[in-house]
Amino acid sequence: MKKRITQMIIAVLLISVAPFMTTQASASTGNEIVNYAKTLQGVPYQYGGITPSGFDCSGYTSYVFKNTAGISLNRTAANQYSQGTSVSKSNLQPGDLVFFDNLGYTSHVGIYIGNSQFISATSSKGIAIASINDPYYWGKYYMGAKRIGSASVASTPPVTNGNFTDVKSTHPAYVAIKELNMDGVINGFENQQFRPNAEVTRGQAAAMVNRVLKLTPKNQSRFSDVPTNHTFAKDIAAMNEAGILSGYTSGRFGMNDSLTKSQLAVILDRAFKISAATENQVHTASIYNDVPKTYWAHDPIVALKTIDQTTVFQTSYYKVNAEASRAEFSAAVYSAKLAK
Repeated sequence: MKKRITQMIIAVLLISVAPFMTTQASASTGNEIVNYAKTLQGVPYQYGGITPSGFDCSGYTSYVFKNTAGISLNRTAANQYSQGTSVSKSNLQPGDLVFFDNLGYTSHVGIYIGNSQFISATSSKGIAIASINDPYYWGKYYMGAKRIGSASVASTPPVTNGNFTDVKSTHPAYVAIKELNMDGVINGFENQQFRPNAEVTRGQAAAMVNRVLKLTPKNQSRFSDVPTNHTFAKDIAAMNEAGILSGYTSGRFGMNDSLTKSQLAVILDRAFKISAATENQVHTASIYNDVPKTYWAHDPIVALKTIDQTTVFQTSYYKVNAEASRAEFSAAVYSAKLAK
């Protein structure tokens, strides 16, 4: 069981882990889940919160598991307690879910990080670390723990023939997804799913693009929210050094931030020079109704529509601020590779 648990798939691309992985079985160990969870320390508490702008306890655990292992946890602490396999306190491992009944029922959940400590979203401190044996509070309310094993273990390598159960041959990005999967650029999730409508994060985008460019960074990632041992760390460092996908002035990379469609076009332009490649091909048919010539990402967006080999971008509106989906990202990378 212990060996199987250490083979959890990361959530990529993710940009795969992550939405975006290589063709070989990438493993998301309990320690990787913990490392990812720690990058969110300091995020404030928000009742009902499910994003890095604010989390409640179960929203936080759901977000971490989705973005490291591609696992969908139930929404509430009580319902998450119904998942996985029970684990005794003496056998806790990093990445296990720990539960508390501080309100008289299963009302709090966190992620065990080792040494009798767990990390969770609390109303008083936001994302913070505490002891499961704290005699003044948590120790009195500890209920038990669950290991999300069967849902997170990949006993066989991920799909590498491009055939996903949720991407029909009639899907406009079908060929792009199939080709990139077979090339080892993009992978899917458990049950042979690709999840074409799922969002793409900046970290996943960095990983996917670099699986095509294969750039090697000269230095380690220095961003405050990217642990040096994180699966995406080298890709993020490479993309930053190449000027393709940089971080924020705050010192963060924004690894878990969603990527907009405007950002998608700009990143692809920086990586594959699609604007230059289509300089003499752009015509009125490539213009979007919601992308004026003065828009900051106008040229890359129009170039993306011009090189599109999938029809994904052959629409009247581009929706510049919409989140880029895995299918859209796949179509963009596939088309950029062909135009290179």
